[in-house]
Amino acid sequence: MKPSQVRISMGLFLLATFVGGVPAARAYSCSTQKAAGVYGFTLTGVILTSSGSVPAAAVGRASLDASGHVTGTEARSVAGGYADETFTGTLTVNSDCTGSMTLNFYDAGTLVRTSVLSVVFVDNQQELRMVQKSFTLPNGANLPVVITAEAKRTFIDQLD
Repeated sequence: MKPSQVRISMGLFLLATFVGGVPAARAYSCSTQKAAGVYGFTLTGVILTSSGSVPAAAVGRASLDASGHVTGTEARSVAGGYADETFTGTLTVNSDCTGSMTLNFYDAGTLVRTSVLSVVFVDNQQELRMVQKSFTLPNGANLPVVITAEAKRTFIDQLD
């Protein structure tokens, strides 16, 4: 082989090696449809009042459908007072796996508060982290809160 043919052959070999060795870019994204499923969650934090911080905690179960509708139940304790509550609301999921959730909470069928949460999905949309943005009472009063929640899919086989 002539020296120029050797260089060309070597160049093509190296080009094929490097181009062939670069992994293809994957288009990962989240969606409301992919979020659909049943989740178990925990919530902890404080409600800030003029007389001080009031501890809050809850555990529960939430069902999300592919259209962004949310329903569920929670067992909660606020300042030691226990209640079983239900909730309904909506979820919006952005392609970057962030989103928001607006939930109305009911005790024995009576609205007790509306919560808006900022959310982020992690672990291939199997888990959800949340921080509460607002806590509004039925009379329109907004209470400042520092509340976080974590949710995890109840069943792994829910993924499509």
